[in-house]
Amino acid sequence: MSRKHDFTIVVSGVDTSSPDFADKFYEAGCDDATVAVQKGLVVLEFDREAPSFDEALLSAIGDVHETGVEIERIEPDHLVSASEMSKRADLTRAAISQYAGGRRGEGFPRPVARVTSDSPLWDWVEVAEWMHAHGGKVSSEEIDRARWVRAANNIIATLRHPDEEIEPRVARVLAAG
Repeated sequence: MSRKHDFTIVVSGVDTSSPDFADKFYEAGCDDATVAVQKGLVVLEFDREAPSFDEALLSAIGDVHETGVEIERIEPDHLVSASEMSKRADLTRAAISQYAGGRRGEGFPRPVARVTSDSPLWDWVEVAEWMHAHGGKVSSEEIDRARWVRAANNIIATLRHPDEEIEPRVARVLAAG
């Protein structure tokens, strides 16, 4: 049974000055995406029909890849602010603040990025898993979706910016530790 799955693929390497630049995506099978330009990048907002999120995502990535553009990332991203968490979990910002501050529930995930700033970021996969386990409104389907987006973005980042000199050194240090 197929259903619609929504997500966004952000790409670069497109000549947006051409009046028919969006046609290349339509011809590659992205006729279920709205193509727009935002902040200098081309954004494809998909409503892809498929039996599962992973099938929808993988088929869209394949179609976009056929156009020869560079895939920058998949959204919604797995790194989330407290404000974004409140939207995704359908909770108030105050509730998220209480969870994050340890005043409500135990074992809420720690921030994973921008930890020393006033606007830390959390891994949505970890937060969604915690909320699901603690009776929140986050479904197991949302957790699966978040895992796929996180994995896809990690792979995309590695493929786009491989650093053959640094990665083996870091791997050796981590393996020795």
